[in-house]
Amino acid sequence: MPVKNRFAELLPEITAWRRDFHENPELLYEVHRTAGKVADLLRGFGVDEVVEGIGRTGVVGVIKGRTDSKGRVIGLRADMDALPIREITGAEYASKTPGVMHACGHDGHTAMLLGAAKYLAETRNFDGTAIVVFQPAEEGGGGGLAMIEDGLVDRFGIQEFYGMHNMPGLPAGSFAIRDGAMMAAADQFDIIVTGRGGHAAKPHETIDTTLVSAQIIVALQSVVSRNVDPLKSGVVSVCVVETDSTAHNVIPQVVKLKGTARSLDPAVRDQLEEGVTRVAENVAAAFGAKAEVDYQRGYPVTMNHPDEAGYAADVARAIAGDVDLDMLPLMAGEDFSYMLNERPGAYIFVGNGDTAMLHHAAYDFDDSVIPAGSSWYAGMIEARMPVSA
Repeated sequence: MPVKNRFAELLPEITAWRRDFHENPELLYEVHRTAGKVADLLRGFGVDEVVEGIGRTGVVGVIKGRTDSKGRVIGLRADMDALPIREITGAEYASKTPGVMHACGHDGHTAMLLGAAKYLAETRNFDGTAIVVFQPAEEGGGGGLAMIEDGLVDRFGIQEFYGMHNMPGLPAGSFAIRDGAMMAAADQFDIIVTGRGGHAAKPHETIDTTLVSAQIIVALQSVVSRNVDPLKSGVVSVCVVETDSTAHNVIPQVVKLKGTARSLDPAVRDQLEEGVTRVAENVAAAFGAKAEVDYQRGYPVTMNHPDEAGYAADVARAIAGDVDLDMLPLMAGEDFSYMLNERPGAYIFVGNGDTAMLHHAAYDFDDSVIPAGSSWYAGMIEARMPVSA
């Protein structure tokens, strides 16, 4: 099952779709143009059913194999949304929307899955049903959960899920995967520190929220370094500091801190939530201030199922040769995790070559990766649902 010749033939067409999506990026659930084009293309391919509006703006296509009544039902997922970043690639197909760009390659994911859908609708060389899932709002909006809550799994009878993401730094068209934790749970927190503001020349008459916040920021690093097992992973980062004053000589009454906490293990996730709250509240109290903590759980751990990770690796190996099975987990989050919580499945990385990193204003998807990615999507269907002799 090497790269399929059909995808070499389709490469100019798939590339044109990809660059059109890149030129016209949309955020979160507002992917109306993208979703509309996806739905129109699927209908043009002759897929058996196209459903729009799943999870607000998600699109689902149903492709039946030769004998769908007895085969499995496999879901393939791609994400459609872009990021609020001003593009600096200089590409002729660069974003036409100021301050919005496809800086994570979702344009490539969508195009590759469309290519696979066209091929599968043409050949139908499988025994079962392929469900192609085009999801909105992966970039912080929880579109995967929205589609699940809108009946994605039960309505279409999905038994397994497979997803893919490009990865700069890996050779173009290569693959990497691991079983177990693949990407982290991504939580966030807001801490409001309240003290007593006043004149900076008379700090003794204040409760200095700036000083208190600085102590909290430093102390929060102990949540990982002195609470989490050193053989496990955790990250706590304070990324935003805001005060109610912009003057050089005013000690603010209120300081707001915003940050993120990442983990690969449910027990560590619990530790981070408890630790952030405990440290912030007690450090503030030690200085006579008050800290209110709002800890919000985001995407869960993206956890590959062992058997399904093996199936995904086998298909990738047939396409690209060696597959990296020893990659380390990433501390980034991914809402494909919600689908993997519902059904067995796996998430794999396809190399994007020596490009700018994801979420960078100079990032661009490498179109040469398309045949490998589309082959993997289609290969998962043919490998998991082979036609009986």
